[in-house]
Amino acid sequence: MTTIGVVALQGAVSEHIAMLTALGAQAREIRTPEQLRGVDGVVLPGGESTAMARAAAKVGLFEELAVRRAAGLPVFGTCAGLILLAERVKDGQALTGFATVGGLDITARRNAFGGQLASFTADLRVTGLAGPDFPAVFIRAPQVVEIGPDVEVLARTGADGPVVAVRQGPLLATSFHPELTADDRLHRYFLEMVEAA
Repeated sequence: MTTIGVVALQGAVSEHIAMLTALGAQAREIRTPEQLRGVDGVVLPGGESTAMARAAAKVGLFEELAVRRAAGLPVFGTCAGLILLAERVKDGQALTGFATVGGLDITARRNAFGGQLASFTADLRVTGLAGPDFPAVFIRAPQVVEIGPDVEVLARTGADGPVVAVRQGPLLATSFHPELTADDRLHRYFLEMVEAA
């Protein structure tokens, strides 16, 4: 059985676990480097990226996750998770001095769509997902403002809108919260990535 660790420092942890479990994976909460042993993939959930980086720094969690990510461990970052996977962050001064996971050759801009009151939903065409548009939930969401040559754009908000979903090898990231919908296709897509790895 595929085992997925969900980093449980903050955010919609239980929603990710419920969705992964419903898809037949074994999902478990990750708070320390030791708990990464035996996982086949990791989800970095939404939340507040600075708070997550501060909490992870106390135990060295993101340093260890970065080592495993560099060795090929698949990671799926949603919202704040996208920021923590990004190699570069605009308006990211609050993250200075704290380890992140990195590896995704993008520049992300934090809270690019506005604050909590500017939250919205949008139906997105996502490359790699069959069926109808994906019902994306955006809450204080980042945008991908620059991408490296090996990064595949999976979704934008509109034909020429900001990039909000990307993949680079075993790394998958979305600006939005797929776990806050009833649509499990992105989690299914990630599990297929994990199995392929």
